[in-house]
Amino acid sequence: KKKLKISGRELTSVPAQVFSLDQLQVLEMSPERESCLRYRMDLLPSEIGHLRNLTCLYMDSNNLKKIPAEIGTLSHLERLTLSNNSLHSLPPEMGTLGRLHSLHLANNSLTELPAPLCQLRSLTFLDVSDNKIGTVPSSIRHLEKLETLLLLFNSLKSLPEDVCLLRNLRTLWLGNNCLQSLPASFGELVNLDWGDNYCSCNFEGNPLESPPPEVCSRGPKEIRDYFMSLHRT
Repeated sequence: KKKLKISGRELTSVPAQVFSLDQLQVLEMSPERESCLRYRMDLLPSEIGHLRNLTCLYMDSNNLKKIPAEIGTLSHLERLTLSNNSLHSLPPEMGTLGRLHSLHLANNSLTELPAPLCQLRSLTFLDVSDNKIGTVPSSIRHLEKLETLLLLFNSLKSLPEDVCLLRNLRTLWLGNNCLQSLPASFGELVNLDWGDNYCSCNFEGNPLESPPPEVCSRGPKEIRDYFMSLHRT
């Protein structure tokens, strides 16, 4: 792959020449990555749209407050890292990234799961942990290929039943939210690693009552049995 890491102590912006490299496939502009930027970008230039062959774009640990609409022209993009920035929203155009399978948005300032994300039907990995997300839209059901969904350290009070349609989910981290209950169909997520590969990120740090934590820790089958017993009574 044609790959570029941008580095240099004196840099204050992305060199304009970068955006003429239209065959570039991997672009790294993350300060914490070895030999990469030593400043924090406030702005991703709209010229990013010129790099039509990008498959991987690493932009984590900058100071980005918004993403330009031109991101939607990167139709070959498969991996996008935007964690550790200052994003409050995402442009609608992001919903057109049909090949994107890995998206990292941890530690930003999102207050809801942005609607464009639910159009990314190729996603297998989504990390939106450590934001301020209060709701998950029912349209999350469209992410049928999703295997990993990280929602820990947010402000979720509930989950829509539609989450239970994501039958390929293996890892679901809900720890440190405000959840008092799980959806009644939660036990249908039979591939979850809860129980088999239990970790505190699964659900701890929530005021869960239905089902109680001791049931959750035993995995999907026990959760399903719990809700079935409620229906029988």
